Amino acid sequence: MLSRLPLRSVAAALLAAGAAFGAHAQGAPDGRWLVRARAVNLDSANKDSTGLGLSINDKVLPEVDVSYFFTPQVAAELVLTYPQLQDIRSNGSYIGSLRHLPPTLTVQYHFTNLGAFKPYVGAGINYTRFSHVKFEPAVATALGPSIDKNSFGWALQAGLDYEIAKNTYLNFDVKKVQIRTDVMSFGNKAGTFKVDPWLVGIGIGKRF
Repeated sequence: MLSRLPLRSVAAALLAAGAAFGAHAQGAPDGRWLVRARAVNLDSANKDSTGLGLSINDKVLPEVDVSYFFTPQVAAELVLTYPQLQDIRSNGSYIGSLRHLPPTLTVQYHFTNLGAFKPYVGAGINYTRFSHVKFEPAVATALGPSIDKNSFGWALQAGLDYEIAKNTYLNFDVKKVQIRTDVMSFGNKAGTFKVDPWLVGIGIGKRF
């Protein structure tokens, strides 16, 4: 009888430990990494001070972002895509094209007390690189145009993650980003073109 007591005690301890481990696993916090894929509509402000009525076309573009959570509420998000081809127009007429690559880094605060709904706000910086800038031959001859190929600006963000399955989220995101470039004519500054787009996206995310 006495010899069975230690075995029963060990068995009970193992069962208790297993139950405690299972409860801990079920209640474990979400992972620190969150990766999302989004479809994003770019809606440009299209403002310029050159007098040429410059604009680029709106478009839907793919976006991938990677977030790292320093705490359950505070995260940093890096937003990425590939260089996007855009038409350049003057008063509605096509005059050329360019590509732009606009990585954006934001710091976010996530609200974690609303169950499956997880809204957030963020602010940060954008760097845009303009490349493959081409103008129609007649425009190039008449104006000798060029642009500053680097843009640095702020970015503001608000969004919502909705948990549709464990660590899987439906995402809705809105950003306002400052993107602008100086426009040159034969080497002299003619004005500033402000893209300053709204970026409205929807996508899916996975946390691990």
